[in-house]
Amino acid sequence: MKKIAAILLASVYVLLVGCNTVGGFGKDVQKVGEKVEDSAEKKK
Repeated sequence: MKKIAAILLASVYVLLVGCNTVGGFGKDVQKVGEKVEDSAEKKK
């Protein structure tokens, strides 16, 4: 029973960490897109 609980807890932890990483990656991509957009506006 303890092994099942430990595996379940570890799985939840991995999922939470993975979501945080994906969210951070999305913010980074958004910032890069904003910089490209600003640069394009300046070139007009």
